[in-house]
Amino acid sequence: MHKPCAVIPVYNHERAVPAVVAELRRAGLPCVLVDDASHPPCAEVLRQLAGEPQVFLVTLSSNQGKGGAVMAGLREAARLGFSHALQVDADGQHDLADIATFLAQSQAHPQALICGYPQYDASVPKGRLYARYLTHVWVWINSLSLAIPDSMCGFRVYPLPATLALIDSVQLGLRMDFDTEILVRLAWREQPMRWLPTRVHYPRDGVSHFRLVHDNALISRMHARLFFGMLLRAPLILWRRWRR
Repeated sequence: MHKPCAVIPVYNHERAVPAVVAELRRAGLPCVLVDDASHPPCAEVLRQLAGEPQVFLVTLSSNQGKGGAVMAGLREAARLGFSHALQVDADGQHDLADIATFLAQSQAHPQALICGYPQYDASVPKGRLYARYLTHVWVWINSLSLAIPDSMCGFRVYPLPATLALIDSVQLGLRMDFDTEILVRLAWREQPMRWLPTRVHYPRDGVSHFRLVHDNALISRMHARLFFGMLLRAPLILWRRWRR
């Protein structure tokens, strides 16, 4: 079965999210919006959007962070009967013209996680761009592989059964550490992944909730936690690869 929807974590993105939802609906995708305890103006916009056909709203009573919101949305998508979920940021930075390509790949490979490989334009903050390379190196170390070229792009199609089996069995990071951690842990489980290039644009008036010190500290802790997890799993990972 291939019955996809979109999952959109939202925190105070009332200006950008209506256009994102409109584009997803034009592509024929039902939308699961997750209100991550947004302020009243954004909450009202989300309530209005939820009045449209095939737009569903999950409201979190306290702010969970991007990862917590995505996981709440994935669980709701499965409860509603969807088999796959396209994770999309609410700030408009993802190129929604790629929706059809990502869904076609997901339908052709329903067991695979379809991941966006970002192609940045000049709008990307240079500090964040260069900092990504440190995460790339740690991901390659912690997965004992070069098979994950980018773990931080949140434009991806999750097969819900395999993804929720992981989410329900381990404690994942709730904030900006989520996107990377879930890929490494799925790689440990030999989850098939496919990578598609996608353009990423940072809107000039976009709202970013990346906290330079706090989120970088969370990401560093996540890499350390995964490193020790990799050491424990390394014999099994290497044995599996030797058997292929």
